Amino acid sequence: MTNYSKIYKSTHEAIKDIPDNSSIMIDGFGAGPGGTPQNLIKGLKKIGSKNLIIIGNTAGITMATGIGIKEGSKDIDISILIDNNQVKKIIASYPVAPSPSILTSFEKAFNKNEIELELVPQGTLAERIRAGGAGIPAFYTPTGVKTELANNKESRIINNKEYILEYALKADYALLKSHKSDKIGNLIYKGTSRNFNAVMASAANITIVESEIILETGEIDPHHIHTPAIYINRIVKSYE
Repeated sequence: MTNYSKIYKSTHEAIKDIPDNSSIMIDGFGAGPGGTPQNLIKGLKKIGSKNLIIIGNTAGITMATGIGIKEGSKDIDISILIDNNQVKKIIASYPVAPSPSILTSFEKAFNKNEIELELVPQGTLAERIRAGGAGIPAFYTPTGVKTELANNKESRIINNKEYILEYALKADYALLKSHKSDKIGNLIYKGTSRNFNAVMASAANITIVESEIILETGEIDPHHIHTPAIYINRIVKSYE
């Protein structure tokens, strides 16, 4: 057993050096708190880094819609960063609320031209992130062909079918959430809260995880590890 540890004493210590103009991948499916690193998001608000590019599945719909939130809970999403004028651009696949009668923080800012959007189909988003972590610079996909999403993108006919070229996505930081972690960063997720965690872990220069349970190194069966420690730089204990 090794004494080496990637554990940070507090959320603030784990993220305090995230500067202005950073690109940040933030996990979470977007409808409910599952997989969302809420404490890291709160910490990011406190340090006040500006002009951020946020990459994720949604642009924050949990707080506006209440989807997946238990009564009496204080679950949050990236809307608190948008409300705090910290975000200049969102890269997401589902940026708006499911009902036109509900406006998210992102929608309000977008309608005022205060924030940019790069809309990416969900499967394409996952593959762009995976490609970034795998060192694949770009790939062809049929998704989005002959739609506005194909504007200004290279296209090619392959086996009599049209494809468009999509480029890999990488980020300066990734903020993730795990169910269990050991002290060097081997991770286990719980159920569907795994969502984008696994692909984001390898696609960022610095990956920071908040974990519900932290174990001693060696306590996690290697066959049960979802994300290996090599991709993880910092770990902090999650709290309610």
